[in-house]
Amino acid sequence: MSLKDKIETLAKEYYEEVRGIRRHLHMHPELSYEEVETGKYIVSKLEEWGINYLYPVAGNGVVAIIEGKEGGIVRAIRGDIDALPIQETNEVSYKSLNEGVMHACGHDVHTACALGAARILHETRSDWSGVVKVLLQPAEEKLPGGASIMIKEGVLKNPEVEYIFGQHVHPPLEVGKVGIKGGDYMASADEIYLTVKGKGGHGALPQKVVDPVMISANILMSLQQVISRKSAPNVPNVLSFGKINSKGGATNVIPDEVKIEGTFRTMDEEWRYRAHEHIERIARSTAKMMGGECEVDIRVGYPCLYNNKELSDRFRSKAKAYVGEESVVELPLRMTAEDFAYYGHEVRACFYRLGTGNKERGIVSPVHTSKFDVDEESLMLGMGLMAWLVV
Repeated sequence: MSLKDKIETLAKEYYEEVRGIRRHLHMHPELSYEEVETGKYIVSKLEEWGINYLYPVAGNGVVAIIEGKEGGIVRAIRGDIDALPIQETNEVSYKSLNEGVMHACGHDVHTACALGAARILHETRSDWSGVVKVLLQPAEEKLPGGASIMIKEGVLKNPEVEYIFGQHVHPPLEVGKVGIKGGDYMASADEIYLTVKGKGGHGALPQKVVDPVMISANILMSLQQVISRKSAPNVPNVLSFGKINSKGGATNVIPDEVKIEGTFRTMDEEWRYRAHEHIERIARSTAKMMGGECEVDIRVGYPCLYNNKELSDRFRSKAKAYVGEESVVELPLRMTAEDFAYYGHEVRACFYRLGTGNKERGIVSPVHTSKFDVDEESLMLGMGLMAWLVV
């Protein structure tokens, strides 16, 4: 039996157990940096299977280490383990038991697939050479990102990792399909916090106030020139503001200050930091021009995610051999962000998508929603493909 056939056979054999793992994780979600029980559960499965591991790593993370035959390189696969602060509204037997917390981004699937792949790799370790590290990473959803902490704690060293693959659920893709985009794939993501200060007063006496609401409106409009006039036209950018608040009272009360929160995203790391300078200068000068002031706090988030072209080609070739050419889809560039990007700034990396949707069964809700769910048949492909990619 070929190694590919062994992997496919084991993926089928382990499917029910891995589905049970996914459901356990889904029922017991934990927020970023709080994944205490999740980490312990992962360790219990590795111990049950006789797989070596490091724990704790970066707080609540785990690194499983599978050694094949002597010789060969060291490579890695990654699954993230944290959940989101969302109240689940699905009525399923495995619905979240933790109030206001839900695996709404598929990290339960990522973790289950990575664990399934670890077991397959352990079972087939006499058929391949080298070492595979399986990174079960905490805190993907919250800055500074668990990936950055794991890297600082040396998960890519001792022994040194040559390359890494990461997998993410993708509801728009039907179950049985996978997707890839080589090169630039996902954007950097920085958080912008503006505090606009003026002098409040009665809305009927505007001549006696310095209106921070009006200043805020002008700042928001002026900042759009960062995209339209400061950026090169061929660089993808997003500057969006999703929150504006004041401590005003009645409709006729002009407040002393207004707080604005937003996000800046781009696909160019060099331009990214120049844009920060433009945002700060425009916000401060606009406020000053209107008699107020603006405090600017830009929190640097995840970097751009670049898929190594050689690894992307490897993915296409290996995935087509595993699931068939018609089931491997080319994906467009995305302006969403992922802390997996940190790994790609250290070693060769490839981040691909696993189809989890099923229109016939109504499994179509996007990630980060209270109705998100997956077709669990995707687990079989998810764990098998992860193992196949690195051997």
